[in-house]
Amino acid sequence: MSAQRFHGKVMVVTGAAQGIGRSVALRAAAEGAKVLFVDRADFVAEVAAEAQGADTAGFVADLETYEGAKSAIDFAAQRFGGVDILINGVGGAIRMRPFGEFEPAQIDAEIRRSLMPTLYACHAVLPHLLARGGGTIVNVSSNATRGIRRVPYSAAKGGVNAITQSLAMEYAEHNIRVVATAPGGTNAPPRRVPRNAAGDSEQEKAWMNEAVQQVTGSTFMKRYGSIDEQVAPILFLASDEAGYITGTVLPVAGGDTG
Repeated sequence: MSAQRFHGKVMVVTGAAQGIGRSVALRAAAEGAKVLFVDRADFVAEVAAEAQGADTAGFVADLETYEGAKSAIDFAAQRFGGVDILINGVGGAIRMRPFGEFEPAQIDAEIRRSLMPTLYACHAVLPHLLARGGGTIVNVSSNATRGIRRVPYSAAKGGVNAITQSLAMEYAEHNIRVVATAPGGTNAPPRRVPRNAAGDSEQEKAWMNEAVQQVTGSTFMKRYGSIDEQVAPILFLASDEAGYITGTVLPVAGGDTG
């Protein structure tokens, strides 16, 4: 493994203002990538500036719309001269509750949050990868395809897994690899933008606790992972070291395969 394994590569990281996406983007920049940090949070440019000495930029976009995804990818190509790698990090459950307690609009919101940004960004980046003669897409899925209190989110991440496998099969002949990780529960710093802007009721907090207990109990290691333990496999899959891996969804959940 080289400390500059992404030297000369252009990478777009979505969901880069906080959480796993932020750490992926900063580490990739430290390893030589030119990185576009994409998020709908307006402080994403501040995060990009943390990569001192690296060639980075921040871009604000709503990736729940196709226009937002396309504008981000096109900006990266204009700013850096092309795109080689896309890391789809946008997603995350908004609410935790039994499926029967979800309102229809809440179901729709979960799907928009955790499926559509990946679907749209994959579509938007393809012309740029084809123009480069190949490239890599890494989707950040979840092992929550098997879990409680978040069925709509689970469905969205199941869709991400399907995108990964189908797109990999379809575009392998064009030298485009499509892979994914499926993180389990992860300890992350407090979010600057909450997952649920409306806040959680006491009942929702209780349902959240039930989900946390299920996640912790399902992993062989009986603990949450760290941010670094999630970042490392994402960037391995993004690198040339994983050149013969495509269509794979790698569980990173302490033994819980989801």
